[in-house]
Amino acid sequence: MLFDTHCHINTEDFAEDYEAVLERAQEIGVKKLAVVGFDKETIARALWFAEKYDWIYAIIGWHPVDTIDCTPEDLEMIRKTAAANPKVVAIGEIGLDYHWDKSPKVEQQALFRQQIEMALALDKPIVIHDRDAHQDVYDILAEYKDEPNLRGIMHSYSSSPEMAERFIKLGFYISLSGVVTFKKARVPHEVAVSVPLDRLLIETDSPYLTPVPYRGKRNEPGYVHYVAEEIAKLRGISYEEVVQATYENACRLFVI
Repeated sequence: MLFDTHCHINTEDFAEDYEAVLERAQEIGVKKLAVVGFDKETIARALWFAEKYDWIYAIIGWHPVDTIDCTPEDLEMIRKTAAANPKVVAIGEIGLDYHWDKSPKVEQQALFRQQIEMALALDKPIVIHDRDAHQDVYDILAEYKDEPNLRGIMHSYSSSPEMAERFIKLGFYISLSGVVTFKKARVPHEVAVSVPLDRLLIETDSPYLTPVPYRGKRNEPGYVHYVAEEIAKLRGISYEEVVQATYENACRLFVI
């Protein structure tokens, strides 16, 4: 009962063989999949997958790196689509990315707030992209801490266990990707152990962040079981317990 809560099979990386990729995922036990659209093209493709496959859901939003390309019409398209389509289970991935300098920080922060407020109005969870911006992401989310329906996912979480605890208190789940399988990934290992099991999710972020033993190759949704296996090993619990908990957590958050 695996649930890959974040993947990008809607990109060109899977254009030639997505059907085979999805078949392999189902064979390994992936029962549900969330495909993330982050600009006009990938949003349209995510919606296509969600319509074509009953076990696939869409998450749509505007990526912070591309903030300067986002128009008011794009935001309205996201709002209307999320409001009308029950297969859209969250707004994302949204947030801040200070690693790349394509979009100024101030503009990223403004778009981040706009999309948070959109999700709150629609009563949808949000999926957070946070790269080199942990404190600013937390501070902006904390502005909405009194909103009763603030909730979501810290996608491919990369900060500390202490910061994870703060995000959880705001209503967020912590999602771990293939990085947790890396031998020298000390902090993700600590997070995998410290986060309460009822606040943990798993993902691939495929085609990126490929887990061991396929590190360096294209990632795909079926590899999410390696993430679950590593978490089970680190926590000293069964693989089945991790799979069941993360599946139930995702279904609860996405209201599936």
